[in-house]
Formats: sequence, structure tokens, C-alpha cells
Amino acid sequence: MHPSDHEAAAMLARAYDLDLSDDPGDLELYEALAQRTGGPILELAVGSGRVAVPLAARGLAVTGVDDDGAMLDRARMAWRRARPRARPGGDLRLIEADLTALRLEEDFALVILALDSLLLLGERDAQMAALRTMREHLAPTGLAVVDVGLPSVDDLVLYDGRMQLEWERDDAETGERVAKMTSARHDAATATVTLSQWFDAWPAPLGSVRRVSRTDRLRLVGAGELTAMAEAAGLHVEQLAGDHQMGAFGPGADRVVLLGTLL
Repeated sequence: MHPSDHEAAAMLARAYDLDLSDDPGDLELYEALAQRTGGPILELAVGSGRVAVPLAARGLAVTGVDDDGAMLDRARMAWRRARPRARPGGDLRLIEADLTALRLEEDFALVILALDSLLLLGERDAQMAALRTMREHLAPTGLAVVDVGLPSVDDLVLYDGRMQLEWERDDAETGERVAKMTSARHDAATATVTLSQWFDAWPAPLGSVRRVSRTDRLRLVGAGELTAMAEAAGLHVEQLAGDHQMGAFGPGADRVVLLGTLL
């Protein structure tokens, strides 16, 4: 069974949330940074509101930007559920736009680009544009935070095009069983990964399978290049960390978290 374009987009957005039911462990970092900076907050590539909704619920004014309307629909639903329990002052404004060309007439105390969103832009020029967007929307005393993963050698060995079943889970929202399969291919010459994902959903115990898929081109960025790009975009690198607990960056780190301020 082939879903319509609208159904496929909605199914992919649901699958994203189901995929991240394994908590990435980064929300406490953004809550701590928000406590340091206060609001307003801008999250680029806000997705389904995984980070933005809890921050707004803590009483902060948050603006979220994404170019995926189905993801923003889920963010709106999540905010509607959270809003009655939000602290005073909490608000979430959602904008459908290309983050690389975003120009809002306001500055923000905290600008967030979370969980590999920079890599998903796929090209160096787009990644630079995203970092410039962060800089251009940063208040004079504001803070920018970028989080990207660093695939290990063991990870890259698996990026040879083989198809793998990552998980099967129950979707409490639809009552369906959902399976995720992936295939990734690494090109060392361009430092890119072509990542294909398939999500199959079927009613329990029997029924027609619905499948949706997407393919993304990720451009990998190491700590040195990320630092150079941030500085070229006009950010001063205040700190590099190797995990979401802001531990020191060094050998063995599987990600880099960059905190930047205005030069």
C-alpha cells in the first residue's frame, strides 16, 4: 500500500518521534543553557518540537523554524498538549521556512541547532549559511549551540550500502507495529554519507503494510572544521565539548557540542 504524499509526510514525522523514543539525552543540556541565557530562544530545524516544547513549557518564549510542514504539525500538537501545564510566559511560535535563508527582525538569547541537523544540510555552503543564520539572530550577549555526531571507524565500516533492520516498535498513537530499516553509504572523498531509511507500518495482528522512505545526504564535519566554519561565520568559539554533559572534548569523543558567542 502506497500512502499519498500528505500521508507519507505525516507518517515520516510520526516515525521520527518513534525513532527518538530512545532519548538522545540532550534535553538537559538545552534546559541548562536556557537557564543561563533566559529567552527568547530560536531553534533551527525544530522538527516535531522535541526540544522546543519542553523549553516553552518551562516559561520561555521559543521560536522554532523548519521547512517540513508535517513535522511542524506535530510540534503544534505537542505544544497544545503541553500548554495548559506551561509556566507563565511560555510560548512557542512555529515558522515554516528554509533555515539557511532565514531573516527574522529580532535577536535571541539562545540559538540552537541540535542533534546532527547541521549534517543533514548535506553541503558545506548550506552548513555555512546555517551558521551565519545563527550568528545573525544572536543577541549581543547571546549563545549559539551546535551539536553534531562523529561516526566511529566501526560505524563507517557499516556504511557500505547494506540494509539493516534497526528496530521494531509499537506506535501507541496509531496502534500499529512499525519497523525501521536503513542503508548508508560513506564516500570518504567528499566526507558524505547517503542515508536511506524505510519505515513499514502494519496493523496488529494482520493487515496491509504501508511503507514510506526518505534518503538524505549527510556531510560529516569534525571538530576542527566545525570550529573553523563557526569562526568564519562570525562566531567566537567559547567551548567545545565531547558529550551532552559538556565533558571535555578529546580522543574517543563520539560527538562535538560547540558553544559560540558573537566576536
